[in-house]
Amino acid sequence: MSDKTPVDFWFDPLCPWAWMTSRWVLEVEKFRDIEVRWHVMSLGVLNEDKLDQLPEQYRENMLPGGKSWWAVRVVIAAQQLHGDEVVGKLYTALGTRFHNRGEGSTREAIAGALADAGLPADLIDYADSDAYDTELRASHKEGIDKVGQEVGTPVIAVPGADGEQIAFFGPVVTPAPKGEEAAKLWDGTLMVASIPGFYEIKRTRTQGPIFD
Repeated sequence: MSDKTPVDFWFDPLCPWAWMTSRWVLEVEKFRDIEVRWHVMSLGVLNEDKLDQLPEQYRENMLPGGKSWWAVRVVIAAQQLHGDEVVGKLYTALGTRFHNRGEGSTREAIAGALADAGLPADLIDYADSDAYDTELRASHKEGIDKVGQEVGTPVIAVPGADGEQIAFFGPVVTPAPKGEEAAKLWDGTLMVASIPGFYEIKRTRTQGPIFD
């Protein structure tokens, strides 16, 4: 068994804020003895019961089989067919193209990310397939069950005071902290997770994601 502190991280590749948080937690790996375990969640699943409340263009993407489902279906298929170890690598490839390079969540970007991650090109076919939707929904539910319903992506789960997992939405941060700042935010995350009854700190966002 690993002596590293486990960090379970749920993401949808489409979400720019989840991408920022994921780059932070990877920076933390350089300064703290942690092990990130990647899991998918789905904005499509998250929003399927409130489609009538969404703006029209956003709603169209969230419909079953819509654009919001493509990347996450490809990731869950890659996980099922090639193992947990490919998830983080594919997420990095997808996020780099979607967000840093500004390619967006297109089929071309997904195909390029598969190549970047050294994965079979035919995984792109799962963008339109519900073959692993059961596994996708189970992964999504696992994360949401830990944190509650009134959240989005990302979700992280870290050890609490007694070693039990405490899950949070976020941290939401931009740009992704580097160096000692990344480590300090991690230490603070563990600190609040150790306080029984701690739930939330929040303020209004005044800038969008900064991809660097």
